[in-house]
Amino acid sequence: MPRGKHGVYLNARGQLDQGKADAELRQNGAAVRPGMPVEITKLTFKGDRITFEINHGGKSGKKWYQHIYIGMGTADQPIVPDKNTPILAYGSWISLKVPGKLEDLTVPRVKTLLAAALDFERHAPTVLYSASVPPKIKEAIKKHEVLAGMDRDAVLSAKGPPDRKVREVREGAEQEDWIYGLPPHSLFVTFDGDTVTAVHQY
Repeated sequence: MPRGKHGVYLNARGQLDQGKADAELRQNGAAVRPGMPVEITKLTFKGDRITFEINHGGKSGKKWYQHIYIGMGTADQPIVPDKNTPILAYGSWISLKVPGKLEDLTVPRVKTLLAAALDFERHAPTVLYSASVPPKIKEAIKKHEVLAGMDRDAVLSAKGPPDRKVREVREGAEQEDWIYGLPPHSLFVTFDGDTVTAVHQY
């Protein structure tokens, strides 16, 4: 699914508008890649459509006044601190045309109509792990976070496939970086063998 303010469109039969999706992907890049776990964070009912916000949507969430800076010379600062606002959003939207009357829709019917974009049959990632997996790791997977000590399967369940992989020899040992997102806001997950040894967010 693409980044940006439009996301993807499904008609009343659940068919994806592939042309619009491809155009958005070319212009804005991917927010959600195949196999990546997602969360529906908001539902909006408008006219004959239901909009599903995926992973908090494709906007950064900044208010207009958070773009205003004041200062003198080369030094400036924002008029409102911006500590809690995400720098870059990695979500998207799904817009579904309602078939018939809204009150006739059921949850199973909506899941069927969304099947072209979302796979509801996939089990929750934490179910895939035995009782021996520490609760801290399970909780991180549910929050789509990566922690040192995770294995590759845990990272895939938490974040999905990486955008890029880079393998290097460092200090005599071969290590691999999984890179999520685009510069300058990227997540680097470093593996030594099958274990995460470092996580860096830029």
